[in-house]
Amino acid sequence: MALFATLTQKELRVVRALQHERDYLAGEVVFDQGEEGQALYVMVSGRVAIGLVGSTPDASFTVVAELAPGDFFGEMALLDDAPRMAQARALEDCCLVAFFREDFMLLLETHPTIASKIAIQLARHMGQRLRAAGSRALLSRSALS
Repeated sequence: MALFATLTQKELRVVRALQHERDYLAGEVVFDQGEEGQALYVMVSGRVAIGLVGSTPDASFTVVAELAPGDFFGEMALLDDAPRMAQARALEDCCLVAFFREDFMLLLETHPTIASKIAIQLARHMGQRLRAAGSRALLSRSALS
């Protein structure tokens, strides 16, 4: 998995000790839009949708991404305590591994080399997402011209 690809086996053992496995049933909400982010999630099995929820009680769920095993999401929670921008919902029964901000902060203090390797991978991942979003914006802008 890209997030931990640069870690040695010994470093992976340290990280594994901080991970928390969670199972979700199809339709279950992993985290809600607007709540404080507390963890990054890694997909082990199943599928999860990331989507936006409207502001009315009967609001629809607009899927913006579907994730599969090997993907990770919620990474901003490791870096700040801002509210979640979207909802994550299990599309089918799934197993996720949670990596909590508190554990990441502990890792920064106790194993800074490991934490920095993870932070660099997070930065690369977020950079790729920003570039992709910028490309989509440019394409949609040119389509309107």
